[in-house]
Amino acid sequence: PARTAHMTLALEGEIGVPEYREIAEALFRFSSRGVRRVVIDFSEVSHVDYRVVRPLILRASGLRHLGGDIKLCGLSAYLHAIFRSAGAHDAFDYYAQAVDAVAAFDRPVLTAG
Repeated sequence: PARTAHMTLALEGEIGVPEYREIAEALFRFSSRGVRRVVIDFSEVSHVDYRVVRPLILRASGLRHLGGDIKLCGLSAYLHAIFRSAGAHDAFDYYAQAVDAVAAFDRPVLTAG
C-alpha cells in the first residue's frame, strides 16, 4: 500500500528559497499519492539557506501527524551545522546514507511509559 511506501528525494547543488518551493511541491505530490515516508538525500548538496530549514521542519511535522516522517541523509558537517543552528538539531533523524534512512522506517519505535 502507498501509506507504507517511501520516496527518496535526492537533492543537488545549493538549496535556497526558490529550490525549497520545488521541494515543497514534490513533498505535496508524494503526500497526495499517499506516500508518508520520505527520505531527503543531501549527499550532493553544497549549501542550504537557513531560511528553508523551518518550513522543512513544519512539513515533517505535518507528515508525522499523518503517521509518516521525513528522514535526512548525506548531510556534510557543514550542512549539519546549518540545520543545527537553524533549530533542527532534534527535529529530524539523520543518517549517513539513504539506505540507512529507509531501513529506519521499518524499525520498531520504543516509547517510554
